[in-house]
Amino acid sequence: MGGAGPASGASSDPIITRLANEDKVRWYRKPNLRYLYFLLFPTCMGIELTSGFDSQMINALQIVPSWVSYFGNPQGSLKGIIAAAYSLGAILSLPFIGMVNDKFGRRWSIMGGSFIMVIGALIQGFSVNAGMYVVARLILGFGIPTCIVSASSLIGELAYPKERPVLTSLFNVAYFVGQITAAGICFGTNNITTNMAWKIPSWLQMCPSLLQIAFVLFLPESPRWLVQQDRIEEAYEVLVKYHAEGNRESEFVKAEFAQIQTTITIELEHSKRSWGDLIATAGMRRRMLISCMLGLFTQWSGNTLISYYLGDLLGMIGKNDSVFKQQINVATACWQLVCGVIVAFLVLKFRRRQMYLACTISLLCVYVAWTISMERAIAGNESGNPNNSANIATIFWIFAYSPCYNIGYNALTYTYLVELWPFAERSRGIAFFQLFGRMANFFTTFVNPIGLANASWRYLISYCCFLVFEIGFVYFMFPETFGRTLEELAFLFEDKALADEAVHAVEKVVVHHEEPAVGRVSSGGKVETSEIAQKA
Repeated sequence: MGGAGPASGASSDPIITRLANEDKVRWYRKPNLRYLYFLLFPTCMGIELTSGFDSQMINALQIVPSWVSYFGNPQGSLKGIIAAAYSLGAILSLPFIGMVNDKFGRRWSIMGGSFIMVIGALIQGFSVNAGMYVVARLILGFGIPTCIVSASSLIGELAYPKERPVLTSLFNVAYFVGQITAAGICFGTNNITTNMAWKIPSWLQMCPSLLQIAFVLFLPESPRWLVQQDRIEEAYEVLVKYHAEGNRESEFVKAEFAQIQTTITIELEHSKRSWGDLIATAGMRRRMLISCMLGLFTQWSGNTLISYYLGDLLGMIGKNDSVFKQQINVATACWQLVCGVIVAFLVLKFRRRQMYLACTISLLCVYVAWTISMERAIAGNESGNPNNSANIATIFWIFAYSPCYNIGYNALTYTYLVELWPFAERSRGIAFFQLFGRMANFFTTFVNPIGLANASWRYLISYCCFLVFEIGFVYFMFPETFGRTLEELAFLFEDKALADEAVHAVEKVVVHHEEPAVGRVSSGGKVETSEIAQKA
């Protein structure tokens, strides 16, 4: 394939990948690994439940009569800021994410972010005016990025290499479970005539965070973070328990540990563990540019129109019945979940660039067709002669959008980011992606109702134009990361000699049967070693 292709640093010998692929025992036949994966769902996968719940709740509550009357039927900029406040709160928290992750680790970062979101949900339900409601959503947004960055990293860093791509892809699928839950709850409370119709969904938004608070400390900490913190023996024990079912003599775990420790040592030698590292080298700057653009693409591909303003879109084609809107709301959420789950399992079959190109090209085709059908439907509605064919086509393209978006921007987002960034900069790199994603989300959720009100169907043309740019950027700039472990991808854009150094450490274990060094990582990045064998 043309374009960016694989970077040269990725061409070193993938020994750990080969060893993992030689393991034919399925994950569900490994008790410790099975326990780990089941525990990841409420603690890490469940974090995106909150984001999905929020987007659908705001979408659905705008149809609930009691919410509309209580807050004075928000329109224009007020309507936009209510929806966008969640993203604005997230933007405000991003500068602290790297520091919090480095100091407290993945688990306690999730715990802290979850507590903040519980407070935000409580205030949201007790809001007495639109201003208080916006503040509550700012607090909710402030808590979510720390959880997302920590959880997506933790999934990638704990998972067995064979299942890692699927698990990190399923992380985003939980978003749709949250959407369905919120859509169902709002549909059920739609006929309540009191303010409880919107207060109940607002309070229930804290439930995923309560799950994380209850279960996250039952998870092991990331072995890579433990290595960084000089807790080497603990890191090795985590790998032994979950990647070798307690077998301390496992060749795979010894090789994996040697690769992790050597790679992190090399990374720390070249890292100051600051935001400045993201622009320190050409390779880091390219990672930053890709993360920046990916953040924009996940929000500026037209998805926020469906996520936040589906009711307005249906109203523009003459579908004003609130029950019908709620039914479509629930149906789209269920359809997105089906598409998301199916596509998550395709990440083991298709290369990353192929999936991203298929995603962007198909999205452009859908948006062009949707724009045309939307124009015909609105023209018929305004003339007093509804065009039922165009109305049906418009709803069809809204549903057709989901599988196209899921191919790349849902299934691959965190899988690709975890693979793209080396451990030392992973939390900051994903936080940088979050920054641009949240800013893009804030902008579009604020601008969308204004654009639809002033430009009607013509507003969709702006998304068509941006999708053309996305296709070109993906083709020329996205590297291939398929089929490698995180450490094999750590020096994707760097000198191949660095990658070969990590490979050499693995070869010493696999080929020469040397014991991997267990020791303290000094401040200069050197390893003061002892031997695992002495402890075995």
